[in-house]
Amino acid sequence: MLKISMKLGLYIFVSIFLLETVSMLYLHNHVINSRIDQELDSLKSRGNSHRDVLELTYSEATLEHIALMESHTDTDVVITNKAGDIIVSSENVNPGMKKILHKVLPQVPRKGLIVQSSWKDERYIATVTSFTSEHSKEGYVYMFKKTREVELLISQLNKHFLFATVLLLLFMLIIIYFLSKALTRPLIGMKEATTKLSEGNFSVTVPVRSHDELGELAQSIQSLANELNYLKKERNEFLASISHELRTPLTYIKGYADIARRKDLDEFERSSYVAIIHDESQRLNRLLDELFYMAKMDLPTFTVSKETVRLTTLLQSIHEKVLPAFTNKRMQLHLECTEDLLMNLDPARFEQIMLNLLDNALKYSNENTVTTIKANRAPGTISISIIDQGMGIPDEDIPHIFDRLYRVEKSRARDTGGFGLGLSIVKQLVEIQGGTISVTSSLDQGTCFTIIFKGDN
Repeated sequence: MLKISMKLGLYIFVSIFLLETVSMLYLHNHVINSRIDQELDSLKSRGNSHRDVLELTYSEATLEHIALMESHTDTDVVITNKAGDIIVSSENVNPGMKKILHKVLPQVPRKGLIVQSSWKDERYIATVTSFTSEHSKEGYVYMFKKTREVELLISQLNKHFLFATVLLLLFMLIIIYFLSKALTRPLIGMKEATTKLSEGNFSVTVPVRSHDELGELAQSIQSLANELNYLKKERNEFLASISHELRTPLTYIKGYADIARRKDLDEFERSSYVAIIHDESQRLNRLLDELFYMAKMDLPTFTVSKETVRLTTLLQSIHEKVLPAFTNKRMQLHLECTEDLLMNLDPARFEQIMLNLLDNALKYSNENTVTTIKANRAPGTISISIIDQGMGIPDEDIPHIFDRLYRVEKSRARDTGGFGLGLSIVKQLVEIQGGTISVTSSLDQGTCFTIIFKGDN
């Protein structure tokens, strides 16, 4: 199986190679055609020069001089009259030249005419220029150049192009090698990180070296690793806390059950031990109920049944339900909700939220204190606050009070009967109905929980 670095390098190589091949072919043909055009223009220029000389001084000596001069160059000249008869030539006229001389000429312009430009199939490239001397002598000046010389020139060009192509390919391979390594190095690091994640090692670090898509991917993997590591720690702590919470009542139940089985106990002592066992059984049952409810809320099938309710009536019903418990503890419970507010929520879930928060206020407040339920309307929102005058929450504990199984003072857990699950359930029930919950607190002054729902009717 090809690695991604090899695949990426191969894709880049093929793409650049194709682009380079097309570019080189185009450049090669363009250079060759330009060179042929230059040779033809040079032939026409030499022919025009000979024409000018013949038109000024037409004579046998001039004709011989032109032929002699061209015999010492890489070009050949043939001068004919209008009928096509050869007057003079710099070299013996061969069949290749005769083929060109026998072509029917159109009207030859003053600047000359190209009569043979194909260098691949013919022995010569050739041009023709007409002349008319002052003695009314008329004819044509044919200029020839062997295509073998042109082919040698083009062969040299091909060697240069081949050398340049090989050199470019070599540099391209080196650049692609380092480029593919540079591009795939972060991907390889991410692959190793995801392998560790799949093996359960969530304490991985993925460096973010850029701010492009690769950097965003690395950041996402790092965030996933951090989240999984956090969830792993949370799970371990959750299991440890649950084990502790289950072990404590079971230890009480087993210990007091063993004592209650003794035959030397009187009925009063046995009854007191049975009562303790009963209390611990109820405590254990409450814990299991809360755990079951939390698990139920985590399922996708958990839903709420919203309906339009009159908030004042609902809060009055909750107030009347919990007021006896506050009165029994010599505490006051006030309700402040003067406006006639309508809300779209699940009444049963909302009552569960309020009862849980009010139960916390009852547990952690002393006698002769006041707890207030306050409902207010603001532009676009409705807020419900539960304000108590209890012992408050330390600042360092506030960020964690909605975490599962988190308790502010674990030593008071058995006295208050809390497991650290109630506020976590409250937060989930608030959020599943589209609301938010926040808390402010001061030690020895009290705590305020505020629930905010967007939109009001």
